[in-house]
Amino acid sequence: MRIVALYGTESGNAEAVALGIAKAVPGVEVVNMADAGVDVFEPGALYLISCATHGGGELPGFAQFLHDDLLDLAPDLGGVTYAMFGLGDTSYDERYNRGAHQFDELLRSLGATRVGPFGEHDVMTRSDPAELGIAWAQAVLAETGP
Repeated sequence: MRIVALYGTESGNAEAVALGIAKAVPGVEVVNMADAGVDVFEPGALYLISCATHGGGELPGFAQFLHDDLLDLAPDLGGVTYAMFGLGDTSYDERYNRGAHQFDELLRSLGATRVGPFGEHDVMTRSDPAELGIAWAQAVLAETGP
């Protein structure tokens, strides 16, 4: 099964998660949302998505472009499976990890299926996002058994 670590980042933490996953799990492809179009999503593949939240709860700029393209083109993502890992800051209360939740809501509305636990990193904990992301990805893979 093709496994893709797809990331949307503002400060680099979501990229660190994706690269950490690729280092820990052989064969994982890393794709930046900045370089991706709607055709990045293929049925039968598993997407381990790490997405940051920027500013007042927005998606990072390049992640916003992919989100908008998906919204505008509304492709059928039936058969696409993904797991979501959000990166945020709990000091923003209701906007905490809003970027990942926005992406999650859109993917589900287009027919994609989310699997595994919704992973989260809070910058206020000062924990390493890559370490948390690797543990999350391993839990997703153990549950889905690709």
